Amino acid sequence: METYGALSLIPTIAVVATAVITKRPVAALITGVIIALVMLDPSDIMTPLTETALAVMADETIGWVILVCGLFGSLIALLIRSGAANAFADLLAKRANTRNRALLSTWFLGLVIFIDDYLNALAVGASMKKVTDKFKVSRQMLAYIADSTAAPACFLVPISTWAVFFSGILESANIAEQGQGISMYISAIPFMLYSWLALLLVPLVATGRIPLIGPMKRAEALAAAGTPEISPDELPASAAGPAAVGPRHHAWNFIVPILSLLFFSWVYDIDVLKGVIIALAITIPLFGLQRVIGWHEMLDTVMDGFKLMIPPLAIIVAAFMFKAVNDSLGMPQYVIESLKPLMTAQWLPLVAFLSMSLISFATGSSWGIFTITIPIIVPLAQAVGCPLPLALGALLSASAFGSHACFYGDATVLAAQGSGCTVMSHALTQLPYAIMAAIIAGIGFVLCGFLLV
Repeated sequence: METYGALSLIPTIAVVATAVITKRPVAALITGVIIALVMLDPSDIMTPLTETALAVMADETIGWVILVCGLFGSLIALLIRSGAANAFADLLAKRANTRNRALLSTWFLGLVIFIDDYLNALAVGASMKKVTDKFKVSRQMLAYIADSTAAPACFLVPISTWAVFFSGILESANIAEQGQGISMYISAIPFMLYSWLALLLVPLVATGRIPLIGPMKRAEALAAAGTPEISPDELPASAAGPAAVGPRHHAWNFIVPILSLLFFSWVYDIDVLKGVIIALAITIPLFGLQRVIGWHEMLDTVMDGFKLMIPPLAIIVAAFMFKAVNDSLGMPQYVIESLKPLMTAQWLPLVAFLSMSLISFATGSSWGIFTITIPIIVPLAQAVGCPLPLALGALLSASAFGSHACFYGDATVLAAQGSGCTVMSHALTQLPYAIMAAIIAGIGFVLCGFLLV
């Protein structure tokens, strides 16, 4: 395969610049895809463009993402339309009777829903909007909390979709023996410094112990003045009419679907798709038999909820296309090869964290990057004498940072959708705090490298 060296970074630079200027992630990603295709073959752009689009849409992972996110949208729309979300918010509001308590309750709810970052990002924002709106909290702050307890929390709990996926990668790459992948994953948890720091920063930012910075300060000021920025694509209560009210309007209609989603996802080996299908199969009869919402309205709401997830899904599909063309340019390999000489035993954790963070952010792929880097970084760590749990912790921290900070990363997109703000406003308000956690994590990896090697 032809390599493009430093030129392979051009599409990524173009995507970031276009996104910041236009604040339209899909347009930015498509721009990056087209620039990459021109670099690959300027004589024919349409053929590889259509082939890449079809290959991405035919990918099993994309199919899974579309179904999971669309059905999550259906479930959330049902919870809003039935009045269940309002009832749950009212229950929380009785206890979260101050701004700080509301934000800390949001953070705690994110820690509890640790099984999957998609579920976390969507459910936390959707269920806490009414509570935080009461205290004039910006939707960007809500999205920041939801996003910061999505991927970071899922990384630190060894019974999440991330843990299952990454432990499987360790076994398939022959890094861990069959059945021992999860044990190796657990050994790396203390060194997942970014995830720990991202989670710990949330209550400090939410309660004002760390001051508001830049775009977040502006978003909070607008919300306090009663003019918050709200996404036109957010899931509205009026998706199929006004929310139901009356004697059947109680919190259990929210709690039962969410608990069933968590429980059956866990029963089916952390398969969130099976979990959400069963949750819908329980929720629809539950609401129908109570007559909190009519059967016809319920089916309309399911379809409306699915359709309202199309904008974030478009970003995710475009991000997968961008990853595919970046791979064709050899961008990940270029970054890794360029930094290999710097990877001594003491500096490997920091260099691995920084380089993989760059690749994860540039490609918007937190899952896929791990499969590329494991066969390179792990043997290198073993060769130079760097402890394997520390090296894995650095790689997993990089994946968490990429998922958390990248404006077209799936968890970032879904947190914005669930919380009701635009993707770019969420990404820009969150980025300073993500960078803060990354800088402290980088210092931590330097200290670990020199103290433990």
